[in-house]
Amino acid sequence: MKRKHIIFFVGVALFASPLAYPQIEEQKGLAIAQEADERDNGWVSASMSFTMTLKNKSGQETVRNLHSQMLEVENDGDKSLVVFDNPADVKGTASLVFTHKTGDDDQWLYLPALKQVKRISSSNKSGPFMGSEFAYEDMASQEVEKYTYKFVGLSQANSTECFLVERYPVDKNSGYKRQQVWYNKQHYRVEKIDYYDRKDALIKTLTYSGFQLYLDKFWRADQMLMQNHQTGKQTLLTFTDYQFNIGLMAENFTQNSLKNAK
Repeated sequence: MKRKHIIFFVGVALFASPLAYPQIEEQKGLAIAQEADERDNGWVSASMSFTMTLKNKSGQETVRNLHSQMLEVENDGDKSLVVFDNPADVKGTASLVFTHKTGDDDQWLYLPALKQVKRISSSNKSGPFMGSEFAYEDMASQEVEKYTYKFVGLSQANSTECFLVERYPVDKNSGYKRQQVWYNKQHYRVEKIDYYDRKDALIKTLTYSGFQLYLDKFWRADQMLMQNHQTGKQTLLTFTDYQFNIGLMAENFTQNSLKNAK
């Protein structure tokens, strides 16, 4: 209850002149991130299918089919399991992520050709996930506590007015110095993210599109496009068959789950 009062107080200040509140940009940014997180709580467990389309600078495409399961964890970050269904060269490859609100996340990758579970070290989290433009750290749930924040102002994204917030990773092993996030002003869903590398150069942009509302509460995008401005490559994720509160439990998210994933 106390936190809601704080969010309400800071939320009122969002519409005031920045000159009137020169010291609270950080509180504004944090309040927006907390509100977005609060609005997306309560799905308990979820699953979906999706395609991953990799496109190189020349326009050549590689398409992969995957499915995923996720679990909310009380007082911690989410757990997620991603499994590659095809083509044959990646079939059975699986990724397991335990996101934590503070400290390093736990990430594992199962490689069926080697019949081996590989732990992804925190120092390698900025590396590309399975050759895509998504880094391993992008595959973890983006917990509020993973960043510090600063409210920048109002800005347009996807033809809608948004709160533009800058966030700075707490983890020194992050591949990013900062990110700019566009939160939909009405629904507090994320519309777009710009990623800046450790040299503070724009490296990638993630754009969400085709939003649909599930269970009258949860906004999910049909597509997520990650464009790498430095290499000219891009990865498009296209989602189908979202399901929520499907009865998954912690035992569905273990290292054995990686080996037996289908």
